[in-house]
Amino acid sequence: MKDEIIREVYQVLEDRRDNPIDSYTSKIMCDSDKRAEDKILEKIGEEAAEVLIASKNDENLVYESADLIFHTLLLLVYKGVELDELFEEFERRRK
Repeated sequence: MKDEIIREVYQVLEDRRDNPIDSYTSKIMCDSDKRAEDKILEKIGEEAAEVLIASKNDENLVYESADLIFHTLLLLVYKGVELDELFEEFERRRK
């Protein structure tokens, strides 16, 4: 199923956190605690702004949304939040 890609991306991010390699995601998470979180939050803000602009301009909305979701997942992994916690929150909101 296509929705499994979110789990796959999440698992890759967890692996990059736990077994760092020479990659963007490993490097950003391995920075000092405060600096790593700040960098991730900065990227989320940047990507959120790009989603707004893409929506207003009717272009690249899917691409920019994927970037925003990716960096949000990166933050959750960095903070040690399990993906199922996110899914459970969506389930609670659906009721």
